This record gives sequence, structure tokens and C-alpha cells, in this order.
Amino acid sequence: MSKKTNGQELQEKLTWKFPHIAKDAPQQMEKASKFCEGYKEFLNGGKTERECVRLAVRMLKKAGYKPFDPKASYEPGDKVYYVNREKSVIATTFGKKPLTDGLRINGAHIDSPRLDLKPNPVYEKEDIAYFKTHYYGGIRKYQWGTIPLAMHGVIVKKDGEKVEISIGEKEGDPVFCLTDLLPHLAAKQNDRKLAEGIKGEELNIVVGSVPFQDEDVKEPVKLLALQILNEMYGITEHDFYRAEIEMVPAHKAADVGFDRSMVGAYGQDDRVCAYTALLAEIETKKPARTTVTILADKEEIGSNGNTGLDSDYVLHYIEDLADQAGVKARDVLRNSLCLSSDVNAAYDPTFSDVYEARNSSYINKGCVLTKYTGARGKSGSNDASAETMAKVIGIMDSEGVYWQAGELGAVDAGGGGTIAKFVAGMDVDTVDLGVPILSMHAPFELASKLDVYNTYKAFKAFYK
Repeated sequence: MSKKTNGQELQEKLTWKFPHIAKDAPQQMEKASKFCEGYKEFLNGGKTERECVRLAVRMLKKAGYKPFDPKASYEPGDKVYYVNREKSVIATTFGKKPLTDGLRINGAHIDSPRLDLKPNPVYEKEDIAYFKTHYYGGIRKYQWGTIPLAMHGVIVKKDGEKVEISIGEKEGDPVFCLTDLLPHLAAKQNDRKLAEGIKGEELNIVVGSVPFQDEDVKEPVKLLALQILNEMYGITEHDFYRAEIEMVPAHKAADVGFDRSMVGAYGQDDRVCAYTALLAEIETKKPARTTVTILADKEEIGSNGNTGLDSDYVLHYIEDLADQAGVKARDVLRNSLCLSSDVNAAYDPTFSDVYEARNSSYINKGCVLTKYTGARGKSGSNDASAETMAKVIGIMDSEGVYWQAGELGAVDAGGGGTIAKFVAGMDVDTVDLGVPILSMHAPFELASKLDVYNTYKAFKAFYK
């Protein structure tokens, strides 16, 4: 073996490149693949925020968690959970150190881009029945045309009965879809900008085409569709005004590639971080610091509303923890550390011009630390401090976690935000950490199994 030159030795000492995990630690492939089997089941069972909360609570109860009681007292290792309006959940394992030493907070979100039904959604046109929709979050509308969709949600009837709806997931269920023009007739549509390939008011979902058999009935196709819904769920058109109905991709999570190295599925932003955070929380026994694991709603539309992180429900929960311990919440918060656990955009060689390669995240190189998000001049970003970055990097390095750093695309190419700024706004040191994703916000997103597994390892290390 030839001896290294002084330049080679110096280069090795002073420069850095994040390794490809499969080259550096090929033994992780089997562990990552096994871990992602449970992850795929979580994705299939939780396509809405309400479904994710139900799944999470089921997992928490099985692990011995109890509903949080502000009047109770807890010992290190005790586990509790709190559900906010069936659309977000917080889980805690009490630590050995005093609460004034700070919490270890991990916040992910469980809402994803989708098509929501409008309050008055059902209509008929030229013997076809449709649902009118209003898209939720940052979708590329053209991606939602002609794919199978499933109907999920809840309707509260006049008598207060709550009806859960799920159509399109079981074998033999019908599915729904948008139509699009055939290429032979799309010359005018082809002249549209890509963002207007399908316009917002063209996101109309086909739900039926056969009429109710009565010549005296107006809109008979709509009536038959409503009759079928009434027979299935006992609901009427008026009940849609008391409903939250989401139309989501009907396909299941699947392995992608000949090597099965990736997971392809709807909603991996950000349920990939929700699942890994939840597993790490459950497996934490008697941590040094008390944990607060948050699965939040409404991130895709700015974290607004009383189930999003721009509300005070998490602050109130932490205030209750502080009151129990007889300390001030402000003393707890200022000594806490938070991972805003959200995905980042993985470098896509097909569309390389919107990335800056040196500062992008890549699939198969581990979880990605994102110091700042925002747009252009870091607008709307938390921008973690050097001290916060050092703390989190030190935790991961000490536990052998594969991690990388990355921005959300090139400067001025666009941008985005996470829940980080809302937690930081409570006087908490916060930084983004999550999984790099290809085709983010599409109906079918891609994540590396190795990255998913190392994100789980990062959260375990964070809570240790």
C-alpha cells in the first residue's frame, strides 16, 4: 500500500464529505428494511391527521402510556399522553433531572397536502356526479389528475353522532378520481403554464354516472350517489356542512427500486418524522430529561388553528408540567432543546438547477440537519444558533448516527417553513432535523430506508 502524501493527509484532516451509508455501513441495510415494514403499515393506516392520532394513541396505550392528569404527580419513567381535539397528540416520558434543566422536545406534523371537500360539495353536470374540492397545502395540481383517490373523514350528524368515513382503501372498494383531457384535444390546455395545467376549480372528483330511476327527479345521478352514501353511513347532503372530508391517494406504501432501497408513499411529509419520533418516544425508558413528543396538525397551511403549533396548546401543556413540579414554565422553556422534525428536499439530479449541490441533502446519507428554512433572505425561518447546532451534532456523533446538513433548495429558488419558528418563539433552542425526500408534496413521495432508520436513531439519541 502506497504511503499517503502530506497533502493527502492534510486533505483528509481538514476537509469533510458526508458518506453514503450503504458504502460506509452496509450492515444497516437489513436493519433499515426491517424497520420500514412497520413504517409502511403506519402510512397505510394513517392517511389523515385524525387517523394518525388514533394510531398513535393505540401504540402509546399498548406501551403503557396513561392520559395526562394535571393534578397527578409523576415519577421518572412514567409515561403520559394528551390528545388535542382528536387531531394532534403529545406524549411524555418523565426524566430523572429536574424540569428546570429543560425538556427534550420533538415536534413533527401529521397533516399532508390533499384535496378537501367544500362545504357544499355534491353536484351533477351532464349526467355525471362530482365532488367540488378545495386543495389543502402546497400541491402541484396537475399531479392529482387521473390517479385513484380514497375518501376519508368525519361527519357529525344533527343528533351529535360522529360518523367516520373511509372508502377506497379496502380490497373491492370503489375509488374516485379527477378527469383530464386526452392529448388529442389538449392543444389549448398545453399552452397553459404548468401551475395552471389543472386549475383550482377544475379539481372536481367523479363520484357517479348512473341515475336514480325516477323520471320526475332532478339531478338523478347526484341523487343516486347520495342514496348510496345514505345507505352506507346514514348521512344526507345537509350533513356535509358538519364534516371534514379529505380525498387522498388510494395507493398503498411500497418498496421502490430493484434493490427495494426506498419507500414510496403518500404523506411521508411529515409522517416519516412522526413515526420515527413516536417509536423513539415509546422506547425511551428513564431519560435524563423529560420528553415532550408532539404530533401536530395544520403545518401545511402555516400551523394555524387550535391544533397547529401557532396556537398555545403545547405551551399550556408545558405550563401544566411546570405547575406539577412547582416551577415556572419560563425556566423550563429557556433551558429546553427542540428538534423540529420535518423533511427536507433531497437533491434531484433530474432537476439540479433549483439546488445548490454543496449545500443540499442527499438520499442515503442520513437524517438532515437544516439550520434554517424560510424563503430568499431566510424569511420566516428559525435559523438555529451555532450553540444549538453544536449540541445536536454532538448528540448524533456520540451515538454513531449518520447525518448530513442541507438547505431547502438554492437561494431565491423558493423556500418553505416548518414548526421550528413557533417552538423557538416560546424561548426554546430549536433546529430542524428530518428525512430528505424526493418528490416532496407529490401524491407519491420517495424516502430512503437508510435515512428513515437513521432519523429514528437520531431521535433515540436525542432522548437518551
